[in-house]
Amino acid sequence: MSETTHHETVSGANKVKLVLAWTLVGVPLCWGIFNTLTKAALLFQ
Repeated sequence: MSETTHHETVSGANKVKLVLAWTLVGVPLCWGIFNTLTKAALLFQ
């Protein structure tokens, strides 16, 4: 059996779009996790 590998090169513009997309996802996610942990910590005081 032969395995084929598929490698895509990512251009500079695509890297910028990728970083921007993950930033748009990551910032609200981290904010939500921070708020959840802060409020959960109040329950255990």
